Amino acid sequence: MRELAASAITDCVARLCIRACTRLPADAESALRAAAEGEPWPLARGILSDLARNLDTARKTGLPICQDTGLVTVFAEIGQDVHILGDFESAVQEGVRRGYAEGYLRKSVVADPLRRVNTGDNTPASIALRLVPGEGVKLTVSPKGAGSENMCRVKMLTPSQGETGVREFVLDTVRSAGGNPCPPIVVGVGIGGGFDSVARLARRALLRPVGSANADEYYAAMERELLEGINALGTGPQGLGGKTTALAVMVEAAPTHIAMLPAAVCICCHADRHAEEVL
Repeated sequence: MRELAASAITDCVARLCIRACTRLPADAESALRAAAEGEPWPLARGILSDLARNLDTARKTGLPICQDTGLVTVFAEIGQDVHILGDFESAVQEGVRRGYAEGYLRKSVVADPLRRVNTGDNTPASIALRLVPGEGVKLTVSPKGAGSENMCRVKMLTPSQGETGVREFVLDTVRSAGGNPCPPIVVGVGIGGGFDSVARLARRALLRPVGSANADEYYAAMERELLEGINALGTGPQGLGGKTTALAVMVEAAPTHIAMLPAAVCICCHADRHAEEVL
């Protein structure tokens, strides 16, 4: 049995909050730069080039990629043979609190959804916990801004609507979003599970490397076709027209009930921010 101090979790989460907000993962950055090179519309190409320069500036200065440093979700995979010395949830929240203070990151969380009083430290974060075999602890910090989060949708389709219904739902969601989520976007799609789990499925899809294919060729083909359909909408960077509306579509599926077909679309702006470490 391995022992791990809760303070190590706090230190890790604090580091990851700053890293996620100031540096885009290499796969997402490469996809953005490739899109800029391949974009035929002059205005759209200029916007994509500006976004790429913004990433360079954020890296050099240590400033956030975007002023909206988001609501944090911490994805934790904890080995069954690890004993954490201290309170895990408190350690995570303290890490977020410290990271947002040390990184001078905007605090955007309100304590109550209707009374709207800011907590002042960007806590509480949402925690998605999985128990896995082994002695490792993998932490992934994913801050997501409201511009893209407000465009996400869940729909309880019927089995008879099938694949066609899912495709129409995804395309309609992106079409309705327009320029609001600051395209080019990355789209996570969840299919299956239940009302609550399908949203998490779509959210987890955004943690995959941008442009990676689902291991199941059936869903890999769906990803390619949805990406083509989304980019054919012509929404373009920042909603001003162009070939590049989305950089990638990632689909994840899960078993579901015989009488259900839940689907979720989790839209992220070009800044598909997340950072991870294994302790």
